[in-house]
Amino acid sequence: MSQGKPSTVLLVEADSSLRRLVALGLQHRGMHVIEASSPAHVLSFDARQVDLLVLDLDGNAGRDRTFLASAHAILTHPLLSAVPTILLAWEYPPPLTQNIAVATKLKYLTKPFDARILHETIDQLLLAREADAAAYEARAEELLLATYSRQTAPSLWPIITAAGLLLAFIGMMLQIVITVVGLLIVAVALLLWTLGSRPPAEKAALA
Repeated sequence: MSQGKPSTVLLVEADSSLRRLVALGLQHRGMHVIEASSPAHVLSFDARQVDLLVLDLDGNAGRDRTFLASAHAILTHPLLSAVPTILLAWEYPPPLTQNIAVATKLKYLTKPFDARILHETIDQLLLAREADAAAYEARAEELLLATYSRQTAPSLWPIITAAGLLLAFIGMMLQIVITVVGLLIVAVALLLWTLGSRPPAEKAALA
């Protein structure tokens, strides 16, 4: 699981006691839990914030037409249908999913279920979701770079610019060297000129 932003789990459970128990277990594992007592309340949430859906098809509620219609709407929702989903039900597979082309990764857990199995299944689905997202981003970046390389033709101007800077630097260094040599010639000439213009006696005394 990601060490950054906590994963958001949408928990749909009609039994308030069981819903609270499952929510506390997930929160203890560092997840953000959105609780709903009925599938009818789910569509009011922002589906883009949901990383995983846990839907309990309770025995009595699972036979209610309104409940089944709401659950069907969740599983076929344009955004929620792409979210990994865990269905909790007494029978396997639930009749609800027999005629639904679900685009998401769908897991079934028969009731009564072990909380450890639920947590392991949630971790597996979230890890798979993160891996898919990372692969999608890498592929998108690869396509973007490929498009950029095709649109951007190689240019000689950077090389020409670098060559111009190099020539300018060499010219400055040559100018400095020539200036220093000229100053040395002037200094030596003045010294020799001064010594050569003195009388012989002064030169002997200096010797």
